[in-house]
Amino acid sequence: MDKKSMYKLSYGLFVLSTKLGERCQGCIINTAMQVTTTPNRITITVNKENLTHNVLLYTKEFNISIISEEADFELFRHFGFQSGRDTDKFADFSEQKNAPNGMPVVTKGTNAWISGKVIDTVDLGTHTMFIADVTDGEVLSDVPSATYAYYQDNIKPKPAKKPDETGYRCRICGYVHKGEELPEDFICPICKHGADDFEKI
Repeated sequence: MDKKSMYKLSYGLFVLSTKLGERCQGCIINTAMQVTTTPNRITITVNKENLTHNVLLYTKEFNISIISEEADFELFRHFGFQSGRDTDKFADFSEQKNAPNGMPVVTKGTNAWISGKVIDTVDLGTHTMFIADVTDGEVLSDVPSATYAYYQDNIKPKPAKKPDETGYRCRICGYVHKGEELPEDFICPICKHGADDFEKI
């Protein structure tokens, strides 16, 4: 299976935030959707390995900050590539404010936030689906929401290009001998020409 086919599914990216006592937690999720308008309900799905998941199971309240196309990779690195078990992600994070429920929302690289109160859960094995009543929300900008495909194409850093390998190319047939040196008595295995007919690449 070509796993990149999954990148083409069009769904958003969000910073999920929760709070237990004075400690706020946050992580990146990619599954949030409205399921009914009356009552206004959404679902979010969270990996059980995230500390934010465990806090949400206990507190039943959360915010999601909807990531926009203005976001940079630092937002994803900060909330998605480190654990709340080791780092207080909101301690020194300046681009935030508290929603009326007392929990933080991200204000940079996002276009809206929504607050929810969990009314039910569904165990999905590695993840839990939380079904929640929407309790509040605010639009922050008109910048389009970042889809997962947009993240893959425009925000996620591209892998470092591997340096070109050193080698020698046969000017006759195009065969490439890889390596720093070409032996003087080398014979091309394709066209049988000698080392004099090779050029360094």
